[in-house]
Amino acid sequence: MPSRAKLLQPLTPTIQMLDSVAADPAPRPEPVSVEQIEAYYDKKTLSLLHRYGPGPRVHYHSGIVARPYDPTGSFSVLKSSIHRSQEHLMTHLAQLWEARANLCGDVLDVGCGLGGGSLFWAQEFGATVTAVTCASSHISWITKFAQQAGVPHLVKPLLSDAVQIPGENCFDAAIAIESSCHMPRRPLFQRLASLLRPGGRIFIEDYFTNKQEITDLFHRHWGSPLGSREEYREAGEEAGLRLESVDDLTETLAPYWSLSAALLKAEVRRRILNSAEREKHTQSLAVHTKVGKDMWSHDIEALALSFRKL
Repeated sequence: MPSRAKLLQPLTPTIQMLDSVAADPAPRPEPVSVEQIEAYYDKKTLSLLHRYGPGPRVHYHSGIVARPYDPTGSFSVLKSSIHRSQEHLMTHLAQLWEARANLCGDVLDVGCGLGGGSLFWAQEFGATVTAVTCASSHISWITKFAQQAGVPHLVKPLLSDAVQIPGENCFDAAIAIESSCHMPRRPLFQRLASLLRPGGRIFIEDYFTNKQEITDLFHRHWGSPLGSREEYREAGEEAGLRLESVDDLTETLAPYWSLSAALLKAEVRRRILNSAEREKHTQSLAVHTKVGKDMWSHDIEALALSFRKL
């Protein structure tokens, strides 16, 4: 596998540009509404299927790269490596969170995307999963994939804003895999705490930072203003939740961003792009590479958090 320095070298000027933009005291992006998030993911659905499909377990999150790969490989080969790494992350989280004991009952998957994680918990652990998305276009795909996976009786999609999910004391656990970054933390924890039964658990895997310029960069590129681990702890405590464990996955997940950058390059090689598409890919490639760089320096952390309702 190429060294980090070699992977970063071709994009160094663009990354330096992004660093200077991030440090510039320009007006910060406005908060992203749930309607904007819905529009973003509705528009992105076909792109997600192209890059991470065909399913049924389609994931839109990072992964653990456990096997060597050729960064100049074909799109289809690198796509398989991406999916394998995403499944590896799910298996790792299941072990950390003792899924056989904690994720085998009524589970709420908050910000489920196309339902890959929901299917994972249902197929591997027999969980009854409510798959929550704010993107209306995802509902039919989740239903279709649940049928393909043989678990339509276990996975039910729900179209809802995460902070307005209906119900009280009806779930044993709630999960948010790289989705809480899109949501206002305090209202989210308050709603999830109300949805959990006594002793229920909240499991979160996401990215965190204390640097405002990185928060702003994520906000501009993905509409996901990152928070700090302290913000999450305080929001949980205010909602009557105790933070029970924090597992640092930063260096475990950092190599994924080089793999993701390789997939973006392969996508450019396999088809002719117009000028707007090429500019978008160049920007995405630079951002993905910068995220990996900032993870190795621990300016960005990847953490797995576990909360319990008191």
